Amino acid sequence: FPQIKKSALYKRIFLWKCFIFDIMLRVENVTFAYDEQPVLKNISFTIEKGKHVALIGASGCGKSTLLKLIYGLLHADNGTLFWGDKQLMGPLYNLVPGEENMKYLSQGFELQAYRTVAENIGQYLSNIDQESKQERVDELLDIVEMKELADVKIENLSGGQKQRVALAKALAKKPELLLLDEPFHNIDNFRRSALRRNLFRFLKRNNITSITATHDKTDILSFADETLVIKQGELIAQQPTVQLYQSPKDYYIASLFGEVNEIMLSSLRNTDETTSVLVYPNEIQIDNNSDIKVRVKNAYFNGGHYLIEAVLDNSIIFFNASKEYSAPEMVGIRISDEVIEKRKS
Repeated sequence: FPQIKKSALYKRIFLWKCFIFDIMLRVENVTFAYDEQPVLKNISFTIEKGKHVALIGASGCGKSTLLKLIYGLLHADNGTLFWGDKQLMGPLYNLVPGEENMKYLSQGFELQAYRTVAENIGQYLSNIDQESKQERVDELLDIVEMKELADVKIENLSGGQKQRVALAKALAKKPELLLLDEPFHNIDNFRRSALRRNLFRFLKRNNITSITATHDKTDILSFADETLVIKQGELIAQQPTVQLYQSPKDYYIASLFGEVNEIMLSSLRNTDETTSVLVYPNEIQIDNNSDIKVRVKNAYFNGGHYLIEAVLDNSIIFFNASKEYSAPEMVGIRISDEVIEKRKS
């Protein structure tokens, strides 16, 4: 009897939280394995309506599997998933896999090769009002910048173009939740930035929740309200993206945002402490009056700056510089006390 009362109390507390915070997706203690090989282990999190969430982690950590579980292409071995007050039952209970109010954009595109771009985008739109349908297709063609290719058959497109069509098709019926698996990895760099802006502007305008599995730090830093971090099948962090970037709890998390240095505090201060600090290349300043000297090994041109590879106390570090330095030049560096105190591990 006490357990029943306790369970009922927890349920009321959760429903109250859902009402206050508008929680839409709830994942509770979800576990999944392929052929008894664990992939996800007791994953739990919630996502509020309209939030854009990045899902990051090393290759093979379970990101794509988690998206498939949410959408209903895979069935969880243990745990429960809810969208609002509806439990997501998975393919063992649904005749047609997949949730109607969600769209999952995989890396396989799932387009009809012998139909045109416009026909694929409008495939599931109602034909009752042809004018409204055409307006909707035109809007989506603008978002993915493919208006000039509207009448081209899918079989004649490049991989990146197919990916843009698949994205437009996923948005056609305005899903409540959009699940994206590496949505920009096939798309040319010159078009990727505009496409990101167009997509997330559309999602914000229509209050569509999204989860994006990605390795691209621009997808994370510029557009994700929150970030989930998975390591070896376990969820190790869920935080606002800016907070997670500025105060990563370990090297693994920091490295998912790009280059990061783990520097012993004794290399920066006159101390016997064995503490290390995590420092991004852009947080290291060049100061030739500094007592901290590094020996340059390489310089890599990155457009607006050079990424300098150097040696500090027999360890490799990376930092940004406005000009090129050559090996074996000695350069003075400085890291602010604020960064050091914030990052002590």
